[in-house]
Amino acid sequence: MDFKELIISLSKINEELREGSMRAVNTSLTIRNWFFGFYILEFEQNSKDRAEYGKALLANIAAEMKGMSIPNSDERELRRYRQFYMIYPEVAKLVTTNNQIRGLLTPELIEKRGIVNKTSFRELATPGLDIPDTHYSDLFNRISYTHFVELIRLDDPLKRLFYELECIKGTWSVQELKRQIGSLLYERTGLSDNKEKLLAMVRQKTGTGNFTDLIRDPYIFEFLGLKQQDVLPEKDLEQALLDHLLQFLLELGKGFCFEARQKRIIIDNEHHFIDMVFYHRLLHCNILIDLKTERFNHTHAGQLNMYLEYYKKYEMVPGDNPPVGILLCTDKDQEHVEFATAGIDDKVFVAKYLVALPNKKELEKFIKRELKAGK
Repeated sequence: MDFKELIISLSKINEELREGSMRAVNTSLTIRNWFFGFYILEFEQNSKDRAEYGKALLANIAAEMKGMSIPNSDERELRRYRQFYMIYPEVAKLVTTNNQIRGLLTPELIEKRGIVNKTSFRELATPGLDIPDTHYSDLFNRISYTHFVELIRLDDPLKRLFYELECIKGTWSVQELKRQIGSLLYERTGLSDNKEKLLAMVRQKTGTGNFTDLIRDPYIFEFLGLKQQDVLPEKDLEQALLDHLLQFLLELGKGFCFEARQKRIIIDNEHHFIDMVFYHRLLHCNILIDLKTERFNHTHAGQLNMYLEYYKKYEMVPGDNPPVGILLCTDKDQEHVEFATAGIDDKVFVAKYLVALPNKKELEKFIKRELKAGK
């Protein structure tokens, strides 16, 4: 081979093995979450002290997991893992061929639960459907856990099987799967006189999943213990603005306590990221900052309001005041900064917020200065 062929070969080896390693991580994550569901259900059904925990079991598990810094283990996720196991008991077949997986189960559980045979949930998950085990092997090896999060939302087993098959055949990304479910592909196929033609057209037009999609999966990044800002690719301008804004707010000395950057929240199985989260020790509330490197439009305000409502429901603790959002845009008519105070009805309280928060003109000058420096 010549030098050019050598470089091509090395690049190909690197890419294939890198992709293979990420797919292996994805499979491990999927199996981990399945086992979480298995053990939780096993405890609920057969543990001697299950009555002691009752309905508070998941909350207690989540609290222990948080103390151990185990990612993706809040109460909602644990409930999803249990559902995942019940809908996909077929992963149990993998223990017959994978010694590493089999080693995660005690011999007593294998014998007692018949884990290597038919599980008690198969008929519940796929009533009347004779599905070969190879289908589940393909499924668990070729799609991500984030795909499963969408699939387990489908109550109809036949509908779920339809999208499983199309995911495999079309190597769909998660976004493509969500798009096709939303477009009622299953229902449209059922009504179509020429089902094969319709599906052939869909497969020809759909976007396929690839390595890039996989490495951006927030579940995988948290599973690997990477920092939150590593999950999302950020534009250089946005990155620079956020870096300087953090220092700018802390230097103001008005009670800002930094909590998180690119704070991930999950709403209806979708991942959202809040650019910055502070806690204000004088106002006793969270300050959510959302930065847009573009002109203001109404969707920005709607998105920030959604974050505020999420924090009211899931993040506020006794003694906290309602969260406040600061929306920063590069342009809005003659103003560059908008405060979002949705849901705060007490006018006196709003006045307190505006006194303690950065002056509007200060933030406007900051953005203008940063944009000018970036040119």
